[in-house]
Amino acid sequence: MASTIALRRRIKSVKSTRQITKAMELVSASKMRRAQESALASREFAHTALQILTRLRELTDVSKHPLYDIRPVTSRLYIVITSDRGLAGAYNSNVLRAFTARLKADLKDGVESYAVTVGKQAGRFATKLEHVQVLGSYDHMPERPTMSDLTPILQTAKDSFLAPAVAKRRYGFYPAVDEDGSVIIPTKPLVDEVEVIFTDYKSSIVQTVTEAKLLPAAFTDVRISPDLGKAIFEPSADKVLEVTTERLIEVQMLQMYLESQASEQSSRMMAMKTASDNAAEIVEDLTLAANTARQSAITQELAEITGGAEAMK
Repeated sequence: MASTIALRRRIKSVKSTRQITKAMELVSASKMRRAQESALASREFAHTALQILTRLRELTDVSKHPLYDIRPVTSRLYIVITSDRGLAGAYNSNVLRAFTARLKADLKDGVESYAVTVGKQAGRFATKLEHVQVLGSYDHMPERPTMSDLTPILQTAKDSFLAPAVAKRRYGFYPAVDEDGSVIIPTKPLVDEVEVIFTDYKSSIVQTVTEAKLLPAAFTDVRISPDLGKAIFEPSADKVLEVTTERLIEVQMLQMYLESQASEQSSRMMAMKTASDNAAEIVEDLTLAANTARQSAITQELAEITGGAEAMK
C-alpha cells in the first residue's frame, strides 16, 4: 500500500509539472508568432538596404569611410546574443559553444578577444572566461526592440573599431579614465573587427547559429533590381553613402536581434512541448504501475481472506 501511495504522489507531481510546461508552451507559441512576424517583416527591408549599398559601392570609393577600414586583425570584438532565461532547449548552449570555439581559435592565432553580451545567459558565461574582456552586458531587452534599444551596443562597437580621434569627432567618444583619475589616451583602435554571434531563424523547428561580420562594414553581392540601377542619388552618392552606412549597420544589428528572438521563442516552445509530452508518458507509466500495485494488493488481500476462511472450516 505504501508503494501505491508513493506512486499516486508522483503522478500528482508530474501532472502539476505538465500543467506548467503546457502553459509555458502556449505562451512561447504566442510570443513566437509575434517575433516571427517581426523578423520576416524586416527581412525585405534589410535586403533592400544591401542592394542600395551594393549600388553605392559601384558609384563611390568606400575606402574613404572610416567604418570600411580593413586592417590586419590583432583584436576582435564579439557581440553574443542569448536569452535572459533558460528552458529553451539547446538555444543558449549552441550560441555559447560557437562563442567558445571562436575564442579558442583567437587564442591560438594570438588575437585578443573582447565581448559584448546580450542576455543574462551570455553575461554569466562570459564573466567566467579567461582571455576575454567584457566591454558591456545587456539584459532584459524588450520583446519588440527599436533602434534606440540597440544604440548602446552599436555605440560600443563603433567606438571600439574606430581610431580614437575619429570616434571622438564622430560620436563624442572620449578616452577612458584610469583608477587614479588619469586620462587614458589610446593610440590605436581597440579592435580591428566586430562580429555578431546569433541564431538565425529558419523555421519553428530549424534555427542555425550564425557568425556575421558587423565591422568593417562588408557588402554582400546581391542582385540589384533594375529600378534601383536607374536610381539617382541626391545630393550625391558620396553623401548618401556617409549616412546610409550607419543605417546599414543598424539594420543588420536589428535584424540579427529579431532573428535571435524568433529562434529563442521557437526553441522554448519546442522544449516545453517535448517536456509536456514526456510528462504525459510518465503519467501513463506511473498510472499503469499504480494500478498494477493496487491490483496486486487486492489479490493478496483476497488470498489472505480466502486462506483464513479455509482455516476456520
